[in-house]
Order: sequence, then C-alpha cells, then structure tokens
Amino acid sequence: MPKRGPRRFLPRRERAPQDRTSRLKLSSLFGKGGAAGDGEPPAEPGTDAETSGAIKAPVVVGLGNPGRSYARARHNVGFLVADELASRHGVDWRSKKKAEAAPVGIGAANATLLKPTTYMNNSGAALSGYRLEQLVVVHDDLDLPAGDVRVKVGGGHGGHNGLRSIFQHLGKDFVRVRVGIGRPPVGVVPTDYVLGRMDSAVKDAVGRAADAVEAVIEKGPEAAMNSFNTRT
Repeated sequence: MPKRGPRRFLPRRERAPQDRTSRLKLSSLFGKGGAAGDGEPPAEPGTDAETSGAIKAPVVVGLGNPGRSYARARHNVGFLVADELASRHGVDWRSKKKAEAAPVGIGAANATLLKPTTYMNNSGAALSGYRLEQLVVVHDDLDLPAGDVRVKVGGGHGGHNGLRSIFQHLGKDFVRVRVGIGRPPVGVVPTDYVLGRMDSAVKDAVGRAADAVEAVIEKGPEAAMNSFNTRT
C-alpha cells in the first residue's frame, strides 16, 4: 500500500477583528437570527430568513450634503453609494420634504434609498417615520484607511455629525456601511479635510460599498460582516 505524503495546509484567510459590540447589537436588533420587525411571527427554523437576520423593509440612508459644491467631497461618499445603487437598479429619485427617495427592489426586499437634503448636521430629521432596525446607513469614516469598506452594527459616532444627528433622533443601534477616507495630513483640520475633494481610492470604494449594502439586505448583516470585514 503506497505511503501518503505529508499533509499540506493552505494558509487561512485572516479575518479582521470583529467588534463584539456589533455582534451583541446584531442579536438585540434581529433576535436569534430572525427578521427585524414589529409583531412579525418568528421565521421557521432552517429557512433563509431564520438564518440570515434579514432586515424588513430596509431603508438605505446615504449621508452627505446637498448641492453641487459638495458633490465630490469626501463627506458625500454616502450620497455616491446611494446614487450607484439607484443606477444599478434603474430607479429614479423623487423629492420628499426632507430627502430624495427612491423605492427599489434588492433581492427579495422592498427597500428605500434615501438621501437627506437637510445637510449633514441635521440628517436625523429626514428619518422621521422610520424605525431604527430598518436603517442601513452609508457614511464616510476617518478611522478607516482610504478605500476600505466595513460593515458594523451600533457603535459610537466618532465625531461624525450625520451619525450624531441620527443618534439624537432615533438611537444608535443600526447597521452601518463605513467607507474609509483616511486621516487628514498634519496641519489640516478634519472639517476642511472631509469637505475636500475625494481621492481615487475613495471613488473606487463606491462600488464595493454598494455591494456591501446589497449583501446586508440579501444575506443579512452578519454574513455581510463576514464577507467585507475580512482581509485576504
């Protein structure tokens, strides 16, 4: 009988450290794998809804400032991701009182894309009538390298005034897609930096951030975290 050679071990993919707070918040938002919603019966064991932590009637909120002068600012990457999703799915924006909105089907979900027109510091005012567990908020993040995309549930606002406003109006335990813009150079104040023109790494991240939003909606936040918070 021929001898077997030594076993070969392939290198494991390195997973970025997961925020334990995100896992706990995920459990509190969606229960033990069930879909978010009020008064909904629990999903049957073994079904996609039971295992995915699907968001019911998701609202994708891209954060930014309205107006042409802000259109390419780092702070407006959330708007660009929302525009990318609208373009992918062939939907048009409609003006609402405090936002532009577009109904869209993503996977099996009837979702809403939303761009607040209240300016960044008052973003939460545009979310009246929505529930915290519906939100998927896309925003720029100084604490991530430029071009990185991460999915997170809950956490602090890190000085981001758009997130701060949502915290004040609704709370903080919602799903977030973070798009890294990096730290400002020495001598540049953060306010000027975030309003400066975004560089190519951030522009290139728009498509990946849109992919992350779709993954959150189609597969659930935990699956999206496993996919997008992993380094190769």
